[in-house]
Amino acid sequence: MDFFKRKNKSQYSDSCNKVFGYWRFRTMYSIMIGYASFYLIRQNFSIAIPAICSDLHFSKSDIGIVISVAAIIYGVGKCFFGIIGDRCRARYVMSIGLLASAFMNMCMGFSSIIPMFALFWSLNFCFQSMGWPACARMLTHWYSPTEIGTKWSLWNTSHQIGSAAIVLSAPFILLHFGWRYVFFAPAVFAISLAAFIFNRLRDTPESLNLPSVEKMTGLASVAESNKWKNEEEEKLGFFETLKLALNNRLVWFVGFANLFVYICRMTFLNWGPTLLLESKGSSLAGAGLQMVAFDMASMVGGLCAGYISDKVFKGRRGPVSALCMVILGVLVSILWIAPRDAHSINSICMLGIGFLVSGPQILIGVAATDFASKKAAATASGFTGTLGYAGTAIAGFGTGFLVDSYGWNAVFIATIASAVVSALFLCLTWNKRSAVLSNAASKNGKN
Repeated sequence: MDFFKRKNKSQYSDSCNKVFGYWRFRTMYSIMIGYASFYLIRQNFSIAIPAICSDLHFSKSDIGIVISVAAIIYGVGKCFFGIIGDRCRARYVMSIGLLASAFMNMCMGFSSIIPMFALFWSLNFCFQSMGWPACARMLTHWYSPTEIGTKWSLWNTSHQIGSAAIVLSAPFILLHFGWRYVFFAPAVFAISLAAFIFNRLRDTPESLNLPSVEKMTGLASVAESNKWKNEEEEKLGFFETLKLALNNRLVWFVGFANLFVYICRMTFLNWGPTLLLESKGSSLAGAGLQMVAFDMASMVGGLCAGYISDKVFKGRRGPVSALCMVILGVLVSILWIAPRDAHSINSICMLGIGFLVSGPQILIGVAATDFASKKAAATASGFTGTLGYAGTAIAGFGTGFLVDSYGWNAVFIATIASAVVSALFLCLTWNKRSAVLSNAASKNGKN
């Protein structure tokens, strides 16, 4: 029997299947709403940057320092809270992180000097780092490896939903109330949504006395599933959990790939409006629309990448991710050499870059959990996030420095080089997938 083509059937009663399905659906929409809320109070800063610089007379390098310091804190926090997330209740971690992050946004609205911006934005990103590992843990426990690429990419649309919401609403808030309310208003929404997700989320099926996802989907036998459950319930110390995740070269490969993926992604996400205004002659409204299109294309691209990795490449994330980064490098090159007034070409390139950059960013997180044990899934995902946000730090200060010192041409060159390097690291995982899928395929005579 072809393991990858057969339809897994649960051996449990219809009522059990319905309850399990209900909680999977509830988990998905809750973490999507929760993570979109994180983005309401993360992407607001990039929209406020031009007004802040004009009002408080900050340079791009000043703003780049704020972005880079916060990114470093976020990256370290992802790994730290990944370990915490593997050992604690994920819904507590996520809800507390969102609530504290909202409070830091309030503080940002009252700030007027660079040291205070750097402090509060760094604390904001520290608490922001509690969101991703918590979601990674819940996804790996509620969805099996045969579907997690698709489900992870569906969850990941919360990035774009949250970003689009703030990109569309922030200009109105900025125009009528000033840049400080770009921090105040989203924070109020985030506080209420923190209470919502705390009420709706549960960590694992087993916490509700339901069978594991492997049992429910028929991916593993009862004996195998019980063995994994016993292994998962074995309590590991802080450093033991970290060692379990990092004692795997594949996790390192995708981690380094993520660093360069994030250089590409965050260059456009944080500096996209400014790049389009100064380098490509877009209007403020035009740049805003292009960034919304960028986010929407990212949403579609992520969904496509996740589905293709599950259905076409049978759980292999490397091929899809590597191909995306190669084509992305080509599109960045076209955007660079396109004439300043070629708005149609520039818009198409921005759409394409948005479509392509989300897939690798999603699938690297999936791959990290594929390669690690379920009890170190949040840690492995958090570690790749740490390296990813090292890339964000480089994109933050590095972009500001390159623009101030050499102009936007240097930024394009650095982004193209990053796309190539990330593709090379991803190629090292081309034929790799989760141990569960590899074992199941071997039993069924498939490679």
